[in-house]
Amino acid sequence: MKLRKRTLILLILAVIVGMAAFQVQKNRASARDWRTASFEPVGLAPDPAKVREPVIQVYAARAWGWRGYFGVHSWVAVKPQDADYFTVYEVIGWRLRWGDSAVVIRQRDADSRWFGKAPELLSDIRGPGVGALIKKVDAAAHSYPYAQKYTVWPGPNSNTFIAHILREVPELKVDLPPTAIGKDYIPDSTFAKSPSGTGYQLSLGGLLGVMAATEEGLELNLLGLTFGIDPLDPALKLPLVGRIGPDRETKRTLAGPAAIENLAEN
Repeated sequence: MKLRKRTLILLILAVIVGMAAFQVQKNRASARDWRTASFEPVGLAPDPAKVREPVIQVYAARAWGWRGYFGVHSWVAVKPQDADYFTVYEVIGWRLRWGDSAVVIRQRDADSRWFGKAPELLSDIRGPGVGALIKKVDAAAHSYPYAQKYTVWPGPNSNTFIAHILREVPELKVDLPPTAIGKDYIPDSTFAKSPSGTGYQLSLGGLLGVMAATEEGLELNLLGLTFGIDPLDPALKLPLVGRIGPDRETKRTLAGPAAIENLAEN
């Protein structure tokens, strides 16, 4: 009986690893090394020359190299009203080698591949009231407490940074993928709102924790790996593999006086 259980566990682990490898390879653009990896846009972001309204988009893409089998790199892209370009907010750890901050704020394509990996669009918000949210995103990025620290596992890392922004701007209501290792590393606390702002979580240094939220569902964090279920937007959440379920609706539009009034109050 014990042998059968061990065999079943090994089989499940093999399936998870195989599915993770498939996800990584599916989104890969051919490259021999990081110097030749593609950073071309994939067509998920609007053309600023044609779309003049303010836009906020949140993305995640598999990380470079072996890290990509375990997790993703995430970022927030914003375009104010009538702007001719996107501004991207992200954390890049190796920037600390010659600078005093891992936070990078720069103009680039919102939907670029990340070292050859195609990004997933997690949220797309446009319309009235978004300009106020863009200001809140910028303020949140500048208030990030770990700008001078970076640790791949369990954090703080690029996903810790984006989770911080999302907690500060709960109107975005983004469900970060379970492969966003570091999202549960809560700055200077063990209890906080979930990144989406629709629930709460308890986390011990990003290594052990639980979360219950309307947007994320129920999640268990074990050594930085996320296991969970989303009953309202049916999906199973697994480490390495990510989210298994129907495609999510990623576009939300703020419109009307009520939305603008709500933003003003915040």
